[in-house]
Amino acid sequence: MNTQGESSSSSHLFYDVFLSFRGADTRKNFISHLYFRLCQVGVNTFIDNEELRKGDVISIELEKAIEESRVAIVVFSKNYASSSWCLDELVKILDCRERLNQLVLPIFYDVDPSQVRRQTGSFGEALAKHKERLVGAERMEKWKAALTEAASLSGWDLRNVADGYESRFIESILKEVLGLANQTPLDVAYHPVGVDYRVRDVDLVLQSGCEHEVRMVGIYGFGGIGKTTLAKAIYNRIFQQFSSCCFLSNVRLETEAFGIVKLQEKLLNQILKTKDVKVSSVAEGVNLIKARLGSKKVLIILDDVDHMNQLEALTRERCWFGSGSLIVITTRDEHLLCRLRENERYNAKLLNGNEAMQLFSLHAFNSPFPRHDYVNLAKDIIKYSGGLPLALVTLGSHLQGRSVEEWRYEFKKLREIPHCDIQKILQLSFDGLDDNTQSVFLDIAFAFHGFHKDKVTEALNACGFYSESAIATLFQRHLLQRPYLVMHDLVRDMGREIVRKESPGNPGKRSRLIKPQEVRDVLQGNKGSESVEVLVVEQDALRGVNLSTKAFQKMINLRVLIIDGELHIGGDFKLLSKELRWLSWIDCPLKCIPSNFPVEKLVVLNIQRSNIQEFGLNLQKFEEAGFH
Repeated sequence: MNTQGESSSSSHLFYDVFLSFRGADTRKNFISHLYFRLCQVGVNTFIDNEELRKGDVISIELEKAIEESRVAIVVFSKNYASSSWCLDELVKILDCRERLNQLVLPIFYDVDPSQVRRQTGSFGEALAKHKERLVGAERMEKWKAALTEAASLSGWDLRNVADGYESRFIESILKEVLGLANQTPLDVAYHPVGVDYRVRDVDLVLQSGCEHEVRMVGIYGFGGIGKTTLAKAIYNRIFQQFSSCCFLSNVRLETEAFGIVKLQEKLLNQILKTKDVKVSSVAEGVNLIKARLGSKKVLIILDDVDHMNQLEALTRERCWFGSGSLIVITTRDEHLLCRLRENERYNAKLLNGNEAMQLFSLHAFNSPFPRHDYVNLAKDIIKYSGGLPLALVTLGSHLQGRSVEEWRYEFKKLREIPHCDIQKILQLSFDGLDDNTQSVFLDIAFAFHGFHKDKVTEALNACGFYSESAIATLFQRHLLQRPYLVMHDLVRDMGREIVRKESPGNPGKRSRLIKPQEVRDVLQGNKGSESVEVLVVEQDALRGVNLSTKAFQKMINLRVLIIDGELHIGGDFKLLSKELRWLSWIDCPLKCIPSNFPVEKLVVLNIQRSNIQEFGLNLQKFEEAGFH
């Protein structure tokens, strides 16, 4: 399947249908009736006149009309091949099929398709006469190849449709063409930067399978990376190659709002081009899909799938659909694609630096490049966006028309509070996690970002989490990257914003703390509470400050304490939380660990570059606590 050619978007199409025929055979009967009915129902149809058929080669006007048509109907009659015009026209049509994904529908009007395919009978005789007239060998080979290809496509044979009655035959053609003509391209993106490159990547996935089998392709990646945009672009490139198409948007939301049965109804009605199909249960919907779509070559795109039961109800088996069908699935959860072969999955990619600059600038400046006085700020915001199309489009549009000072203010604000539209989309991935996985995700976003998973699983398990399962899920949903626990910066910030909203005005009542100013205020003001479970004191947050252990006294549920820097803490260490599982104190100024230090549940103790010379408590207490 070729998706690498030129785009055949609606902006380049003028006609719904181009009619190719041998005038002497069919113009005054079949073609005139077919053309009349097509026009009568509003199908914009190109039909040539004799004035365009002057000379020996196809005219520029005809070539242009072919290129500007969504569908080409080729009417093969007994004397079709006797016309060099018709044969050149056919070559051009099949070229447009290859380059522009034009849909070609052959009609066999009182001729056997095998005669066209094999160039026997009247078609063989006509080609022999062309050869006698010294038609060039290369041109002859193109004609033969075009006849063979066109006759192999799905179409209509007058002898086998409507019992040979011409009027009923035309009505059956009309019904099919109406459905095809009414299939229009989807709106992809205002500025589809980088989309064509990624469509070519997916094309390589498509080419790995056989064109005549039912193929499935899964596009996966976290929210905002451009999966839906890519799926729409793929649809626009190839939808004309299928007898019926269906793009089911927002499968997750549609399922939540209306249920899977309504999605089954929508799929059936769009593919069958009707509004009459009603489904009463998921089981009935499955049976209808199998029964009604099994012989159809269809294109189905399921966008934003988030549960296996959606795939089970809509596209469980390849045998539900006709030969040559294609099913495209977009999802945030790679695990849902487990039934697809490895070479049927595509990991959606972030934009590279040049693409990110272009997309952001187009939305912020209506130009591929930023204005000179905005260049440095634009680079900062693009770096902050990390190649995520959602962020680049949202922030570019948000900043358009604003002054440099406003840009500086907005960027400073962004580093504290993410843009609400970006947060909303990214948080959908978080909201779809179970409580255990959400907790592990937030711990990583605050305390363990960049750590190797093997270093933190034991400590997280000691906190009561099933960390191996949670981390595996986060990898599958691409909220983490293997093997280190690395998040996209905006995904990490999304997690931190979720925690900020636990108590916007009182950081001491949040479950996790990391921002230096908030940590300083909570510790110096003794504002901590039993809500605090994870506390990260970054370097320089409290440099030169002397704290008492009383600052931690209220944090009775503190599980993780990370101090990166020389922080002086005095007082009774038994006031620290007995729930501590992880203590990391880089450059610890203490010379010994006090004997009353709570180690009962401690799993990890990291005291790199410390001044500790001895343990004030018996090392056996560490062993009894399971520490090693």
